[in-house]
Formats: sequence, structure tokens, C-alpha cells
Amino acid sequence: MDILTVLPSSFGYVIFIYLYSWTMLGYLGVKVSAARKKYDVQYPTMYSDKEKVFNCIQRAHQNTLEVYPQWLVFQTIAALVYPLTASVLGAIWVTSRFSYAWGYYTGDPAKRMNGAYGYIGYFGVIILSISVALQLIGVF
Repeated sequence: MDILTVLPSSFGYVIFIYLYSWTMLGYLGVKVSAARKKYDVQYPTMYSDKEKVFNCIQRAHQNTLEVYPQWLVFQTIAALVYPLTASVLGAIWVTSRFSYAWGYYTGDPAKRMNGAYGYIGYFGVIILSISVALQLIGVF
């Protein structure tokens, strides 16, 4: 069975969203590495007792990693049936993680909420995943 005949033709957009998310994760990781050098926080120490800004930079990355696996699952399930909608929702979520991080990087944790619009993308793919599940079990 050829994967190109199984997946919807617009699934290519979803793949680009995965690549966009990979770029975002790399960016956040590089920012943590640079902050480790700047604030002299050596591995394996996760957080600094002295440098609040380092902790904010680290948390922006860590929080994204904590939610990323769930997002990937829901993004994929939603995209199998709703590839274009899931791609738009995915782009919203990934972009929001930049906004979240840039707010956090200020050292004021409240500014991380600049990325709160990402919940539109996150909950959107969860709702679409529920729709897919209901269709599969014959409710719709």
C-alpha cells in the first residue's frame, strides 16, 4: 500500500507544520544553551538558585517539551481527517510557543501569557480528534 494514496493529498501541509514545530523546538533549545553559558548554569543543573531569567528561559523550553508529545498525537489524529484545519491550528499552536517563550524570556513569568492564544490551536486539534474518534465508532 502506497502511503501517498492513503493519506489525504493536503497532508503535506501537516508535514510542513511538523517541520515548523521541529524548528521551534530547536530554537528554544539553542536559547537554553546560550543562557547556560551567559548565566553559568552547568549541566546537569536544571534551574539556577541565582538567575531568575535563566529559569524563565529554561521553563519556556521545558514546558513546551512537556506538552509537545500530546500535541503531536492530537495533531496527527486530527490531520488524518481534517488536514487543512489541523494545519492552521498547528501553525497557531507552534507560533504561540514563540510568543510564550519571548514573553517568558523577559524574566517576568506573567508575560508568558502572550502565547495564550495557542490554546486555540491546542484545544482545536483535541476537539477534532474527538470528532475523528466519534466518527470511527459510528456516532457521526
